[in-house]
Amino acid sequence: MRIGILGTGTLAEALGEGWARAGHELVIGGRSHAKARTLADRFGRGVRAVAPREAVTGRDAVLLAVSWDGVDEMLRSAGASEGLLAGTPLIDPTNAVEHGVGVSLPGRGEAMAERIAALAPGAHVVKAFHLFPAEQWTRAPGKDERPVTVAMCGDDPAALQVVSTLVRDVGGVPAVLGSLDRVRQLEEVAGFVIGLAFAGVDPASAVPRVPSPATPPPATESLG
Repeated sequence: MRIGILGTGTLAEALGEGWARAGHELVIGGRSHAKARTLADRFGRGVRAVAPREAVTGRDAVLLAVSWDGVDEMLRSAGASEGLLAGTPLIDPTNAVEHGVGVSLPGRGEAMAERIAALAPGAHVVKAFHLFPAEQWTRAPGKDERPVTVAMCGDDPAALQVVSTLVRDVGGVPAVLGSLDRVRQLEEVAGFVIGLAFAGVDPASAVPRVPSPATPPPATESLG
């Protein structure tokens, strides 16, 4: 696939490395062209540093790998309000939560993914990759370790299929929670996890182990 990455931070580096290794064609656009060029050179495999507008043009998927408070600026630089992302799967891994506390920062009842969809008219926004730190996608799994599940929400079935493929390419298992009308619930989980972690509690210890059905639904079906 032709993948555009907006951002040059740790998640952009981790997922970009995995996708480049899987054979996808990558371009990277960031606020700093120098940082984008450094990251592209690190990946090799023909990865290029480009302007944000070029990073979203003609792509099969775009990763918005910036902090939540940098979303507006990056999407504006990429021409999102002009419709340049229309029809494109736009992966949103942002966590709009107060650092160290986990309180959700968007307005009451507002989801960050829905704000992104409003800023990028016509884009097929998929919430994904927001629950695990970047290093999850760069370390080799242990011998008996099960792959992690990447929960996601999105309205467009084809976009969900694309993102599901990209999840598998970095060693994860995709699981669709539902459409974007459930994305606030998924985003609140990040706040729950972050709050417990900073309180010194293992978040996994607060989640009951529930047996899975004998035949789980396909990745593009809702779990709810």
